[in-house]
This record gives sequence, C-alpha cells and structure tokens, in this order.
Amino acid sequence: MTTVVGLDTATDDVSVAVLRDSEVVAERLVAKPGAGHPRHSEVLLVELEAAVAEGGGWGAVDLLAAGVGPGSFTGLRVGVATARAIAQSLGTGIVPVGTLDALARGIAEHASGSTRPVLAVADARRRQVFAALFDPGGGRLLQPFVASPQELCERVAAIPGGALAAGSGALRFRRELEAAGAEVLADADSAHRVWARHVCGLAEGGVPSPPEAVQPIYLRPPDAELWLERDSP
Repeated sequence: MTTVVGLDTATDDVSVAVLRDSEVVAERLVAKPGAGHPRHSEVLLVELEAAVAEGGGWGAVDLLAAGVGPGSFTGLRVGVATARAIAQSLGTGIVPVGTLDALARGIAEHASGSTRPVLAVADARRRQVFAALFDPGGGRLLQPFVASPQELCERVAAIPGGALAAGSGALRFRRELEAAGAEVLADADSAHRVWARHVCGLAEGGVPSPPEAVQPIYLRPPDAELWLERDSP
C-alpha cells in the first residue's frame, strides 16, 4: 500500500488530504473567512495533523506532495516551507505538483467524457490571472502563464470549440470568459477550488525531490518587490 499526504496553499484556501492506494482516506479544506485574510499560517499544520491522524499517523506515510503554484506569494511560502520541514523530519522527499494541474484535474473529473480542453484559472489579483490550458486527459496544451483578462480572453477566443473553465479567476472574470467562448462552471461547483486529493493523485508514481530542491512557482515578482521598484528614486 502507498499512502500519500498532500497539501496546497496557493489560493486563499488551505487544502490537505491523505490518499491510500488512490483512495481518499481524509480530506480537509479551510476557506478564507468572508472578507478576512487567508488562514494559511494558522490552520495548515492543524489540518495536516488531523488528516494524517485519520490516515494512521505519520508512520504510515510513504510520500509527500505539495502544490507549488503559481499562486499567492504568502500562501506558497507557508505551504512549501511546511512541506520541506515535514520531509526533513521524516527523512523523505517531496513530489512538487503544479496547482493549476490539480485544479484542472478537478475540472476534468467534473466533466468526465468531455472532449473540450480544460482551462484552469486562478485569481492573481491586480486584475490578472494565473492560467493554463489542458487536454481532457490532463496534458498541458499551454504552460502556466500570468495575463490580464483581455490577454486571457484573446487566447480563449482562439480555441476551436471553446474550453471548460473553472477556478477563482474564472469566477471573477466569468463575463469576459463567456463572451470569449468559454463555458465557466456554476458558481457553487466544487471544481472552482483546488483540492489536495488531486495534488496527491498527481503525485502518485512521481519521483520525490529533496526538500531543498522544491521551489514555489510565482510567475511574477511578489508585491513587496514591485513596491520597492515603484518607490525607488
């Protein structure tokens, strides 16, 4: 039996899961409270410990998987640092998983049997999105990129037959995406969230990397660097 523990903190949510032989043993997702701030640093370890306890404890864990973005600078920093610390204490490696890949897996799961490409879109704030395009089997058609809604919609309009889109960015820019020919899943659909079970599933059979080799994918400088550049004489 192979037990995989996975986490993702690239979005406003904290998502953790335990899979054993591809079956979900435990899964937890903590959303940002209303208009408050994301709770990555407060709840990640608590939720991980609870999920792992349901799965038989850390001694039963064979593999760690971590969502590495693109996404929130702060969220990614918390998630990757936590995964590294756990891996070092367990003496194991980490399988890094693209957050948009995990999001796309959930969209494709929702639309089983569809032949349309899958568009994973995460809100990057500053009126930008992180996005990537996948075939129905999860293969990347467009590598992750950061773009304005207009730039994203130009790419969507060029997709024959349109795409099936979901994610926080798809929700925020639903009107623009639908005008460009995409179908955006209903607001309440769970496929708009990144679920750690998909992080675990993508990591199964993967090759673990040493903890220090696992790096977040940001795609753009953090806000602090931009502010420094803006305020420099």
